[in-house]
Amino acid sequence: MLQVIRDRAQGWIAWAIIILISIPFALWGIQSYLGINHEPVVATVNGVEIPARELDRRLQEARLSERERLGDAYDPVAIDDQRLRAQVLEAMIEEAVLMDTVKRLNLRVSDQDVQMQILSDPAFIQDGRFDKATYERLLRYQGLTPALYEAQLRQRMSATQLLRAIAGSELITRAELATYKRLMGQRREIEYLRLPLANYRQDRPIDEARIAAYYEANRARFQVPEQVKLDYLLLDVDRLAVQVEVSEEEIRQRYASEQSRLMDPERREVRHILLKLDPQSDDATARATLDQIQAIRTRIQAGEPFEELAKSLSQDPGSAAKGGALGMIAKGIMDPEFERAAFALGEGELSEPVRSRFGYHLIQVTRILPAETKPFAAVREQLRAEIARQKAEERFYSLAERLSTLSYEHPDSLEPAAAELGLTIEHSDWISRGQGGEGILYHPKVLAAAFSEEVLINGHNSDPLEPERDRLQVIVLRASGHRESSFKPLDEVRETIIEAIRAEQARTAAKSAAEEIAERLREGADWLEVAGELKPEMPGLVERQSPGLPAGVLDLAFQLPPPTAEAASIGTTILEEGDAAVVRIKRIEDGPVADQEAGGFSPESLILAQILGREAYTSVLNELKAQAKIKRNQLGKEEQP
Repeated sequence: MLQVIRDRAQGWIAWAIIILISIPFALWGIQSYLGINHEPVVATVNGVEIPARELDRRLQEARLSERERLGDAYDPVAIDDQRLRAQVLEAMIEEAVLMDTVKRLNLRVSDQDVQMQILSDPAFIQDGRFDKATYERLLRYQGLTPALYEAQLRQRMSATQLLRAIAGSELITRAELATYKRLMGQRREIEYLRLPLANYRQDRPIDEARIAAYYEANRARFQVPEQVKLDYLLLDVDRLAVQVEVSEEEIRQRYASEQSRLMDPERREVRHILLKLDPQSDDATARATLDQIQAIRTRIQAGEPFEELAKSLSQDPGSAAKGGALGMIAKGIMDPEFERAAFALGEGELSEPVRSRFGYHLIQVTRILPAETKPFAAVREQLRAEIARQKAEERFYSLAERLSTLSYEHPDSLEPAAAELGLTIEHSDWISRGQGGEGILYHPKVLAAAFSEEVLINGHNSDPLEPERDRLQVIVLRASGHRESSFKPLDEVRETIIEAIRAEQARTAAKSAAEEIAERLREGADWLEVAGELKPEMPGLVERQSPGLPAGVLDLAFQLPPPTAEAASIGTTILEEGDAAVVRIKRIEDGPVADQEAGGFSPESLILAQILGREAYTSVLNELKAQAKIKRNQLGKEEQP
């Protein structure tokens, strides 16, 4: 049969059929090469795309940062999610503009600088030194290779290089520094009247139409965000360590094999006499100081008490009053030259003059405590915990690799992985996108995965996630429930709206009363005429950071123009608590400025340089953004799946 088909599949008709069939296949397949099905993009900067997935991840990090900053005051409903999203997107666009500029300027960071940055990163340090295994493990769980991580780090360091170059280019003139000192040291004599918000609160019934209008205008405040319920497997090295059994024999073997580590080092009680000498001193000065310290040594050898000479002659302010006593020291604490001499002396011996970076010393050892191994009972629990942790880590890496395989091979269930690895499937309550909370489920990486298309829409297991670089935890999750975003009904939030409207009415009334009082003061009235039963506060001359005054009053006081003979300087403001305030400036005293302002590296000049440097950087960044080809897509707005 196949041979018959082959024999007949000849000629122009057969070829025409093949061509017609090939066209849709070609067009369908080429879509992947043209990028028709690639992931959504929220913005493009000079041809570089910013993926929606990366924006979502950064948005989760911003929410977590906001929660940590506000603490107990954090309220997810009060945060304008669209505005936060726009801010995060703008920050990502600025980063892309900066990296494009760094690339065009050919700014580079040396391999040595990148290496030093990695070696000093606390996340990669174990037992006080860089640990390569920790470095590679943490990168692996983030899905990074050392080469990729180092390339990203090099980019970030290059951008910092650009920032420093721009900010560091600002020069401060004497005139600018003098003006800065006059303004920052300025004092203003003020008077203010506080109008309590409670005095303007009314409990009259609120019209239903106004309640409805407020509800419609502020629907975002009453939004119930999209929520998800999760099933998850958590592999945690701390949990594994609790389950590990450690025998007494293992503990004793560890104790026997690590005697050097478990030893209290030799310690020495020392005292010294110091004559200070600058490391850059010339030979003549050094010789004179050496002669002085030799003369003191001769006096000690002749029988004069060390303690009395130290009290009267030593230039070490920390020990001179104590007769030169430094207490017990161990190796690795003192200056190397000092330490070398101190640990070469016998008990009661007096050293020759010893030069360190501080000057010349005479050192005497008064007591020696030899090194000794800590008793087994004192370190037993420490060793048991170390062995348990080591075993748990070994098991963790093995289980983590197997968890990754099983969750991928069985994407529709966590049960096979749980059964094989001896883990328990745990269950969450309802979790929203922007919800704050403690624990691994509220980490930005985990929240991003929970609301990802793969988990929420496709119903698959997430990839194994390791949220914290410095903690051995891996979590795999899947969605067990989903609620779309919705709005609370009007009846449910009616009382909240009524309270908000009454507070708004009170603020408006207080502000109007404050403005009326300010206007009367400008027309020549005094406080007695306008204050009524309220008592004006008269703190007198205040500085920008004067304590005990409302922040809003201070801010306004230093924003108002100076008073003149023709016009008083009066303004109104609303304080944090909602109270209104009327502020009047009586006179201004500028900060003191020296006749010949030196500038240079004074604290004030450095602060001013930093301020102007930041302004210069912002100006350059805005100009770079204006010149860049930036395209923002509608996907920059958070969309519900």
